[in-house]
Amino acid sequence: MRIYFHGAAGDVTGSAYHVVTKDASVLVDCGFFQGRKEESEKNRRKAKLENGKLDAVVLTHGHLDHIGRLPLLTRNGYKGPIYATTPTLDIATLILKDSLALQKQDLKRQNLKRARSRLPPLEPLFEEADVRKLKPLATPVKYNQRFNVAPGIAARLVDAGHVIGSASVELTVAENGHKKTVVFSGDLGPRGAPLLKDPEPFKEADAVIMESTYGDRNHRSMHDTAIEGREIIARAIQNKAKILVPVFAVGRTQLLLYLLAGAFKRKTLPRFPIFLDSPMAIEATRIYGRNNELFDTEALEMVQSGDLMRSLTSARPCSSPSESRALNSVKEPCLIMAGSGMCNGGRIMHHLRHNLPIPETAVLIVGFQSHGSLGRKLVDGAKTVMINGEEVPVRASIHTMGGFSAHADQRGLLDWFSTLAPSRPRTIITHGEDRARKAFGDLIHERFGLKTERPALGDVIEI
Repeated sequence: MRIYFHGAAGDVTGSAYHVVTKDASVLVDCGFFQGRKEESEKNRRKAKLENGKLDAVVLTHGHLDHIGRLPLLTRNGYKGPIYATTPTLDIATLILKDSLALQKQDLKRQNLKRARSRLPPLEPLFEEADVRKLKPLATPVKYNQRFNVAPGIAARLVDAGHVIGSASVELTVAENGHKKTVVFSGDLGPRGAPLLKDPEPFKEADAVIMESTYGDRNHRSMHDTAIEGREIIARAIQNKAKILVPVFAVGRTQLLLYLLAGAFKRKTLPRFPIFLDSPMAIEATRIYGRNNELFDTEALEMVQSGDLMRSLTSARPCSSPSESRALNSVKEPCLIMAGSGMCNGGRIMHHLRHNLPIPETAVLIVGFQSHGSLGRKLVDGAKTVMINGEEVPVRASIHTMGGFSAHADQRGLLDWFSTLAPSRPRTIITHGEDRARKAFGDLIHERFGLKTERPALGDVIEI
């Protein structure tokens, strides 16, 4: 079999791994490139699906960097199944709808600039019809249910603990009288984190395609980070200031709401207004609620007792743009969660524009910030930033809360890999910046005596 790397090779976005045998052609994830302009432009490059027809797609989870290019498949005539857990399919539908709206806005801006430079307009990457064509292809599967994907290829999904419904994928591939097992880690969540269950490891594989987002560092503990977060929030409340949290609509939002509910219940924070300023996050929270059987034991008990709902009576959804704009005039201390998580679009932009110049404002960065993103510039200590063409001074305090990450850190990645290591799999490290990939690969070699590979975009390996 051959595996082609159409994304997440030297970067943390664009996940797309194409498995080709003499009998079958299967894609694991089909994600969007995000971040810098040159990264986004990769979405316009045609990734060749080698060896002809694509038989099936298997998804690890519903984040845009893992599902964002799916409409390009239907735009080019794909009509095969798309396998994933039910929550992943629900979240993917939600995120693609949002992605389409953002694409229309971005395309309008780009084409206005191109018109001024007398350049031809860009065509949309995909349209609403291409997104609609995905729905009949969605094929839900359960964790630990083995199913046939394509001729000679069977799959099994296990809980990856990253977001609701996220999975690691095991492919069993029969070819030329031999069977090989290839594991795709997908994005792994941290062990012991609240709300979701821990990622489930595998015991053996012939090859593993391993994520390395935080392969070069460890997070602060969730406990210490939660204490720090409470202290920052308490100070902001005392200063009658706003707390801005750029959030990914799926995962981080629901974790933060759960932690705030716990703080209110235990009275470690006074109850104060929380504004969920993201229609997508509001709907994603409903998806979490419909799938609470996937929560860990403590979270499930909090749901079933009614404590979760009772503790969040001060949380208010802001669905409309007018409700979002009205938050600019709120004088009382409050916490605003708004997308996007890397501050590269969405409603967080106008909140940052209005509040970054105010020294009392606290900005909590709770997720990974890719190179070139506004969020990364804030984390790196920029004194001024450009927001919608306006230079904005940064006087607010910026707090990086790595312990809230939905990704496993170096220790967590190594722990997950350690159960596979005795089977001595061929180890291919992806979904990480090169520094993280190298550091994690060196650590695997040091601990387990295994050589690792770090493919580049467009590379192919043969197993």
